[in-house]
Amino acid sequence: MTQRQLNITVQKKESNWWERLTKQEKRPLFLAPDFDRWLDESDAEMELKEKEEEKINKMKIESRVPKDPFKHLKKGYLIMYNLVQFLGFSWIFVNMTVRLFILGKDSFYDTFHTISDMMYFCQTLALMEIMNSLIGLVRSPLIPSVVQVFGRNFVLFVILGTLEEMQSKPVVFFIFYFWSITELFRYPYYMLSCIGIEWKPLTWLRYTVWIPLYPLGGLAEAVCIVQSIPIFSETGKFSLGLPNPLNVTIQFPFVLQIYLIALFLGVFVNFRHLYKQRKHHLGPKKRKMK
Repeated sequence: MTQRQLNITVQKKESNWWERLTKQEKRPLFLAPDFDRWLDESDAEMELKEKEEEKINKMKIESRVPKDPFKHLKKGYLIMYNLVQFLGFSWIFVNMTVRLFILGKDSFYDTFHTISDMMYFCQTLALMEIMNSLIGLVRSPLIPSVVQVFGRNFVLFVILGTLEEMQSKPVVFFIFYFWSITELFRYPYYMLSCIGIEWKPLTWLRYTVWIPLYPLGGLAEAVCIVQSIPIFSETGKFSLGLPNPLNVTIQFPFVLQIYLIALFLGVFVNFRHLYKQRKHHLGPKKRKMK
């Protein structure tokens, strides 16, 4: 059905040529043939011949294109990578959820000491996502991958990993929890995509859950950085003082203030990218007009 008309295709009970469309010999006045789609026996034979030639030409072209000898190896690697990441973040999510139900708010204060080893592993392994995009193993754009991976690793390794005072802050719980929930749907979706399977509920979750979680995760990371600035100011860690070969003074708290701006720009970049992806996968499909 189009905006102009209703097209009905009727299949013949027996495959043979009709002398006319209607049973009566005299054609009704309201009935007119569409000569753009009209076929007689000779036309049908020519059309069939053209289709066969097109099919043969397509096979010749495909035979000229060199096949990737590492195709199955690449697919196996991507499946294993996404599976390992899914299992890692699932362990983090389940562990934190169980501890939250058992210990309540007390679980906020020792999240880092309980979860950090697995989070270190998963986020270090996530560097492969940049490599996968860089060498063309996946079609994901490079910039959103770099923004997410380096943004998370900056918070994890530079802020939380070097400041013991930050490791017992409640904000760590929320950062790790938001990260893990997001990946519970992202990695299974990619893993099934590698083998050509699309499960619609998972697709919907993959491109919907991020809407509240990305801003909340970015906000939690920003709170973590703001809380760390006084500690870096007091300790002078990572600050560059005089004398030094560059003959300049660089205060790390000032770098963190600049990074806060970059953080929200990064959230905007990823939000815009994921919105386009959601529109592509979940938006209404365009119908071609005949």
